Amino acid sequence: MGTEKNATVEISEPLLVESEKIRDVEIERIPEWKEQITIRGLVVSAVMGGLFCIITHKLNLTVGIIPSLNVAAGLLGFFFVKSWTGLLSKLGFSVQPFTRQENTVIQTCVVACYGLALWPRLQW
Repeated sequence: MGTEKNATVEISEPLLVESEKIRDVEIERIPEWKEQITIRGLVVSAVMGGLFCIITHKLNLTVGIIPSLNVAAGLLGFFFVKSWTGLLSKLGFSVQPFTRQENTVIQTCVVACYGLALWPRLQW
């Protein structure tokens, strides 16, 4: 602060160093929407969405309040999908892990089902 006299610093290298992992992610091909919405993703979404509808209705009928379950839907969705693929692989089935796009579709559908379960409550 006042001690530098016309000090100029030339930056000759990038401030942020890109790692190889970041470069690989940028090159990854994003599948078309038809490949992102799979049958197994929709089946898992329907099962988990039904489960969350039951949980929502049970809480509404017993307690009378419904907490926001959006975060719980994401966490339980991840837990159930991870457990399901792990169980199937231990039983000897060849299971491909869910892609990022499939996980997004599953969580979106579960939260949408949860929102539909809340809708009649909000209409009163």
